[in-house]
Amino acid sequence: MSALPRASELGLIACTVCGLVCRNVPGDARLDGDGVGDDMACPRCGTTLHRRKPNSYVRTWALLIAAFILYIPANVLPIMRTASLNDVDDNTIISGVVELWRAGSPNLAVIVFTASIVVPVLKFLALGTLLVSSQQGSGWARVQRAKLYRLVELIGYWSMLDVFVVALLTALVRFSVLSLVEPLPGVIFFGLTVVLTMLASMSFDPRLIWDGKDTDD
Repeated sequence: MSALPRASELGLIACTVCGLVCRNVPGDARLDGDGVGDDMACPRCGTTLHRRKPNSYVRTWALLIAAFILYIPANVLPIMRTASLNDVDDNTIISGVVELWRAGSPNLAVIVFTASIVVPVLKFLALGTLLVSSQQGSGWARVQRAKLYRLVELIGYWSMLDVFVVALLTALVRFSVLSLVEPLPGVIFFGLTVVLTMLASMSFDPRLIWDGKDTDD
């Protein structure tokens, strides 16, 4: 069965702001090879039209690598200090999870571990897979990769759960008049990691998955 025609072959391009589908003559000089319009704008909202997000690969890689670099000190440095009358304890994310488990709060430990370890790592792996396969023009599992990107987007909506790790770790403290909870530098790196992974997901253009030669999936 012959492949279905693509929007570029039909001279169609969608506005990323208002969603209006516009028609452009195939090969029109106003849209160069990168899909960036020099003077072609959406007739409804006036936004410059792009067939693909400009520099999507470069921006997504840069944000993803920066997020991964910041994720290292986010896990190595203490994220919170808990102090009571006779004890001062600095906790990293992993040590906090261990302490929660030992303190008899396995459900809370699982929530913290999932939000602060599992979700970021899965986002790194998923975005890395999408970037590498798309840059190679691979026709492998395109439908599944498109679903994977939607899953990353869905997880992104819940990424702010990670910033509540410090609040969850306060369960380590037996609250009293002399108790103290103080955030440490690790929480800053962790918050930056969350923001950068969200920006990386937004920078990636899922339409790039469908570029390249058509193959039987």
